[in-house]
Amino acid sequence: MADAPHPPEDPAEDLARAAAIARGTLRLLAGLGLCGIQEMTLANHRRADIAALGPGGEVWMVEIKSGVPDFRSDSKWPDYIPYCDRFWFAVDRDFPQDLIPEEAGLIVADAFGAAVIREAPTTPLSPARRKAVTLRLARLAAMRLSAAADAGWTASEATLTCSGL
Repeated sequence: MADAPHPPEDPAEDLARAAAIARGTLRLLAGLGLCGIQEMTLANHRRADIAALGPGGEVWMVEIKSGVPDFRSDSKWPDYIPYCDRFWFAVDRDFPQDLIPEEAGLIVADAFGAAVIREAPTTPLSPARRKAVTLRLARLAAMRLSAAADAGWTASEATLTCSGL
């Protein structure tokens, strides 16, 4: 069966859709006891849309897809799996859910909240990888909090100060 034609993507609409999905997903994660941050670069130089840390030290990563073209143009998502215990895709309610691979969990979100549609498989990280990812996430979160508290401190200064991220 052929896909229905999609109108050309509007970059501004794509960004707004992705921001809404991220907001709702972060709310869901908080409700599940996980603390998440957006846009964390991993040791393999990939950038996770959301990385979250649970109360027991579990690491979740979420890839946000604003639409089918965004999903189809992304072949890097398997590169996130070695850096988390659970990997998810977060999409909006209009996204065709059957496109999401079975190797990932599925979250459907809007700007106000989200729901887990399919649980993500669990593949526990090795202790060394868990420590490295947790430290990277904690340092990035602390750097952003410090930068937010000091309006005169630029992101580039923060990155230089916290080198190694």
